[in-house]
Amino acid sequence: MKAVEINKTGGAEVLEIKDISLSKPGPEEVTIEQKAIGLNYIDTYHRSGLYPLKLPISLGLEGAGIITDIGENVKNFKVGDKISYAGIPLGSYSTHRNYPTKNLVKVPENIDLEVAATLMTKGLTTYYLLHRTYPVKSGEIILFHAAAGGVGQIFGQWAKSLGCTVIGTVGSDEKINMAKKNGYDHVINYNKEDFAKKVLEITNGKGVPVVYDGVGKDTLNGSIECLAIRGVMVSFGNASGPLSDINVPKMIQPKGLFFTRPSMQQYLSTRDELDEASKIMFKKIETGKIKIEIFKKYKLSDIKQAHIDLEGRKILGPAVIIP
Repeated sequence: MKAVEINKTGGAEVLEIKDISLSKPGPEEVTIEQKAIGLNYIDTYHRSGLYPLKLPISLGLEGAGIITDIGENVKNFKVGDKISYAGIPLGSYSTHRNYPTKNLVKVPENIDLEVAATLMTKGLTTYYLLHRTYPVKSGEIILFHAAAGGVGQIFGQWAKSLGCTVIGTVGSDEKINMAKKNGYDHVINYNKEDFAKKVLEITNGKGVPVVYDGVGKDTLNGSIECLAIRGVMVSFGNASGPLSDINVPKMIQPKGLFFTRPSMQQYLSTRDELDEASKIMFKKIETGKIKIEIFKKYKLSDIKQAHIDLEGRKILGPAVIIP
């Protein structure tokens, strides 16, 4: 059994593969033989120290596998179940692990575990963004940054299935076709065009009711600019760096905007919430409304390169680590 740990924060070089041994699962836990591990940009925040953690720690928020043992109080899961999960405790960068059942969901038989491992963070993030943080309505024009990324590819398809007109931004021309393939009606290269000006053109000067922004520092001002009156600024990531302080009188007050910083923990903290969200998400996959194409697979031994590629924006879609 192996796991990736860090003893200090820093670049990809701080990732170490360690031999581990597991105890029996706790009363509310199961032991998982991992078949696939999700790779997410937030993993780099944990490694770098942007999101501080108590060290040493094994990284990774997301995985999928088979249950090999169950704790004495576990009722709703059994040995042999296909499962996937996302959320704390960290430690999915491993071949085997113990994990509490409160964040665990059963994977339908007809969904591959490699696909499931890419969904629990990106897919459930898309769910809460579109259904809970700002519940979109059919016919609305909405804006999503980083349209060719892992969340972006799922988001475009999901939003399109709800009847939205979807504008996406990307950082290079080669990502434009990828975004269009995943449901975006308009795609803007924000390194070549003023995306706020373009969005206002598309919306005839009205602006959009919501901007979903996982990029952060580089896109904040433009996002505020292209929001409609009483629009909602949904900031859920920092790919370009953390946000500076928000100047409320200058940025929020003139249009009566709403600003929110959501996370999965706020929307999927109960068993009922998690089951409802995962049921809707898996149904989107089963009906073909969302198609997942895994961009790249890494071995656990290649974890440093995976993080280098992630931060270098070389991963153009969902990626997994195979233990």
